[in-house]
Amino acid sequence: MKTSSLLYPLATLLMVWLAGCATQSSPRAGFSVLVFSKTLMYRHASITNGIAAIQKLGMENGFFVEATEDASWFTSTNLARYKAVVFLSTSGDILNDEQQSAFQEFLEGGGGLVGIHAAVAGDVATEGGWPWYGEALCAHFTNHSAIVEAAIDVEDVRNPSTTTLPQRWVRKDEWYNFVASPRGKVRVLASLDETTYKGGTMSDDHPVAWCKQIGRGRVWYTALGHTEASFAEPLFLQHLLGGIQVAAGSKPASFQPNSATR
Repeated sequence: MKTSSLLYPLATLLMVWLAGCATQSSPRAGFSVLVFSKTLMYRHASITNGIAAIQKLGMENGFFVEATEDASWFTSTNLARYKAVVFLSTSGDILNDEQQSAFQEFLEGGGGLVGIHAAVAGDVATEGGWPWYGEALCAHFTNHSAIVEAAIDVEDVRNPSTTTLPQRWVRKDEWYNFVASPRGKVRVLASLDETTYKGGTMSDDHPVAWCKQIGRGRVWYTALGHTEASFAEPLFLQHLLGGIQVAAGSKPASFQPNSATR
């Protein structure tokens, strides 16, 4: 009788434990994202915060996150496990020729790329010597301002990465300048108002977030995210979450490029 009476509490505990395991594993039922943060040049202190923030977004929003700085993960077989790859303030020539080929195949074949801050193309940013990457991002980094407060104007209020933002979003960051505006090649989601800070070089057309299609894949980029504090800002995290969802194809978005002139 004693043995029998113990079976019921044990069975109950087992059911609770299994339910807990199912809850912890539930993000795997959605989609998987790879966060890649390899740096060969400047390394942002915010990378650690960024990885933790994206992992938390995954747990809260039903997707699974893995993180690595090992470029050997970039094979066709391994990349097929993911809906999107996040380049988190990467820098330098982070992929060799074979890895570049695998990533290009992944993206053009229907995968997604989320580029954050230094992930933009450029000789002192990411993959400055890879022409395809420059065409995928549609912008090349030149320099940046100090960390200052500036105003961002949201241009696409329907995109999942900007729909929760105020139309005029004032925040502090390090603001990137580019060789030329990507407008006309991408769908601009948000732009900087250069009259609100010092250090801008792009006059009245200074995009800071955009998306585009490449082959059957999706690219989403934000120039925001230099500071460690960025990855604790609720609005920035909503911006980033929407970008991941757009790149992964889990939420619909328009990729229709803007007119070349603002």
